[in-house]
Order: sequence, then C-alpha cells, then structure tokens
Amino acid sequence: MKLLSIGGGNYVNADRLVCAVTPESAPIKRLITDAREKFMLIDATCGKRTKSVFITDTGHIILSFKTPERFAEGAEIEEN
Repeated sequence: MKLLSIGGGNYVNADRLVCAVTPESAPIKRLITDAREKFMLIDATCGKRTKSVFITDTGHIILSFKTPERFAEGAEIEEN
C-alpha cells in the first residue's frame, strides 16, 4: 500500500485516489457541498485554507491545505 501525506500528519491510500484538483471552480464547490450533505467529506485542512481536493474511487472527497502541485512531484508518497 502506498500512503500519501496530505498534510497535518494525515495520510491517504494513494491507490484509492482518482484525482487531485483545486477547489476554485463552481463544479468542485458543488461536489464539496454535495459530499458534505452525504457525509462523504473528509476535511484534513487542520483549519487552514483548502488548496486541493482529492476524489477517491469510493466517492469520498478529501480536502487538504497543500497544493496539488506538491502531490504531483511524488515526494509525499511512502511505501508501506
């Protein structure tokens, strides 16, 4: 299993991620709102501003305060 550090000491299974996007667009904001209403939202921002939104293959939406560019570099992945 590959774990991805999403900041604040939080990790997600990298194999379950579908994509990482920025939260500025209206469709992503609607996705976040819908996930919150369905209890499918995981807020891992630690009170900071949301800079990236992860979509998983299970339909969960994960918020992080790190930018998507940091995850694209691959330095955040740990083998387990």
